[in-house]
Amino acid sequence: MFRLRTPIPAWQAILCSCACLALCYGVWWFVTHGEAEERIFSPLILPSPAETFGKFGYLWHDLGLVENTFASLRRVVIGFGLAVIVGVPIGVLCGCFTRVNAFFAPLTLFGRNVPMAALLFLTFAFFGTGENQKYMFIFLACVAFIVSDAADTIREVGTAYVDTAYTLGANRLQVILKVLFPLALPGIFNSLRLLFGLAFGYIMLAEAVKAARQTGGLGYIINLAQTRGSNKAVIILLVLIIPVVALAVDRVLFFVQRQLFPYRYSSRGYLHRGVGAMLRGFEDLKGFFFTSAAADQFPAPPGITPPSTAK
Repeated sequence: MFRLRTPIPAWQAILCSCACLALCYGVWWFVTHGEAEERIFSPLILPSPAETFGKFGYLWHDLGLVENTFASLRRVVIGFGLAVIVGVPIGVLCGCFTRVNAFFAPLTLFGRNVPMAALLFLTFAFFGTGENQKYMFIFLACVAFIVSDAADTIREVGTAYVDTAYTLGANRLQVILKVLFPLALPGIFNSLRLLFGLAFGYIMLAEAVKAARQTGGLGYIINLAQTRGSNKAVIILLVLIIPVVALAVDRVLFFVQRQLFPYRYSSRGYLHRGVGAMLRGFEDLKGFFFTSAAADQFPAPPGITPPSTAK
């Protein structure tokens, strides 16, 4: 039972997880059961499970749980998407070229260690309290991690692959685009999936303040409940709901990850085949247009039939 690093069946993993949840729920019930005067923790500090889950209707209808959840997800997707668009290409260049990595090293070091509270106030100063501030906060909070992780993943690709590509006649750009980046892509995607969960936690800080006529988001609901003081049950309920939402998003991304890289995860690879078909179609179109342009610019000499019409 206690052998080191021994694989276990799926049903045992589920059973152990359920036992952990049951234990946590039992401890929570034990310290909050009974009348308010008899409890180990006062209802003002820790409401009971019944009191907490009883606030779900109020959270759903009065505080707009669904609307605010989608608002938070939208902000994370846009801000994190901008960080991916900027961070992954820079990270690939940093992993390929040492001088580029040395050039960006101060920025990545600063970005990975800057306090989030200080970064929050800087974005308030530069971008106000609107949507752009929330997008830029997520962007600045994540882009340095994306650059660093992408560079590390590129450097982990074995030198033998690069040497083989050069031996087969590939140039430097082909080695980057057709060897290093494709081999590092599963690791980069896995890093992005984990960082997205981190970004979903960061957005709660940015949503502490909202502009007029703006959907507050989950962070604003937590801040609103905290200021009212008597809604500890709402805060605890949101603390329970937010990880569930983050877990659901993570499972969706993991499904996409498994379907994109079947050679790594032994999946059916539906997305991998679809993306491969799109890329092959793009290569065919590119070859057709470039071949046609070359034929128009350099026509065949008289008496010579072009290869495409030769019989």
